[in-house]
Amino acid sequence: MYKHILIPTDGSPLSRKAVKAGLKFAKALGAKVTAFNSPPAYELMIYGEYFPPDLLPQAEYEARARRQAEKILAAVTKEAEAMGVPCATHVQSSRVPWEAIIEVAKKKRCDLIYMASHGRRGLAGLLLGSETTQVLTHSKIPVLVYR
Repeated sequence: MYKHILIPTDGSPLSRKAVKAGLKFAKALGAKVTAFNSPPAYELMIYGEYFPPDLLPQAEYEARARRQAEKILAAVTKEAEAMGVPCATHVQSSRVPWEAIIEVAKKKRCDLIYMASHGRRGLAGLLLGSETTQVLTHSKIPVLVYR
């Protein structure tokens, strides 16, 4: 059935639950996994003459974001090893995480995306949007949503 599953994670509690469930699913299928994290890309927001005093240089921001992403993915790797599931990791910064998820799934030749949905509804869902909804809407690769 599925041989290579992309599991995007942001490290949140719900995302960690989805990772565990996704790894169990992969184990049952004999599939390999690529765990993925997309830290926010560096954006310089300067308004007119205002320059934020606590602005990090781009290199420092990117180094911190990468360390955090690697920490999140190390936890996935550790859990995958304990379950005996082959697991690779991938980090890719993006301003639009759902696009990065689909791009990486294609690039890594994944045949399933297994991801959490935070289940925002109403005004919060409308204003904040949903990465999962966007992946479901735009991906040609099947998506399994964990809730």
